[in-house]
Amino acid sequence: MALAMAFRSPYPVRPTFGGLTGPPAPHLVALLAVLFATYSLQFFAPTAWLPALLRLTPAVWQQGFVWQLVSYPFAGYGPPSLWFLLELLILFMFGNQVCWHLGRRGFWRVLLGVTVIAAGAAVLVALLIGVGPTTFSLMQGQRMLLAILIAAFATAYGDATILLFFILPIRARWFLWIEVAVAFIAFLSTRDLPGFAGVCAAVAATFAVLSGPGQWRRIRLQWERLGLQLRLRRRPRMRLVDQDPPKRWVH
Repeated sequence: MALAMAFRSPYPVRPTFGGLTGPPAPHLVALLAVLFATYSLQFFAPTAWLPALLRLTPAVWQQGFVWQLVSYPFAGYGPPSLWFLLELLILFMFGNQVCWHLGRRGFWRVLLGVTVIAAGAAVLVALLIGVGPTTFSLMQGQRMLLAILIAAFATAYGDATILLFFILPIRARWFLWIEVAVAFIAFLSTRDLPGFAGVCAAVAATFAVLSGPGQWRRIRLQWERLGLQLRLRRRPRMRLVDQDPPKRWVH
């Protein structure tokens, strides 16, 4: 599946925190509505089966529920808490700008493609190490969407300034590493190695899809330059040895 594409936007872009430039993208609003609906359904006994059926579980390989490789980001996840609404707000702030850049078709191609790649990485790790009660919890629902859309924003607007906690200015490109660090801290408490692998795969795949060949060439050149510098430092330094001036014979 060819996912690489050029960014485009019908609106002037000067992002400082997230997707607050331009009107709300209709397909993003629909996505947030689906997340809110599936999140709410899990708390009612007659409807709890639907989000449970959409989430990524070992049933993918045990019972052949292969649709879960695609459906799991669309089932809102977590206990009843106002934190879920904050997650939806963050999704909108980052995702709206990404939507206008990629367009509707490009947005869904990237989102679904990276979703499958992340699920494949997580399932592979789960098959290797086994499953537990918290397996895949780090990448369910809006958590995976946050990983993908924040990584997409950080890749597209690496020089943009994001006010972390509305105070600390940080370059957007650093959020690629911040996402991985946050997922690692969550892994320490949940021990969900498949979920952590899925989040890392999602961040890496999003960057790979949206950065383009030119960005990869710059990264390769930077690594080659760093390797050359390290090799030069390991070599013994040359010393100049003073020699006596040549003697002249006097006849």
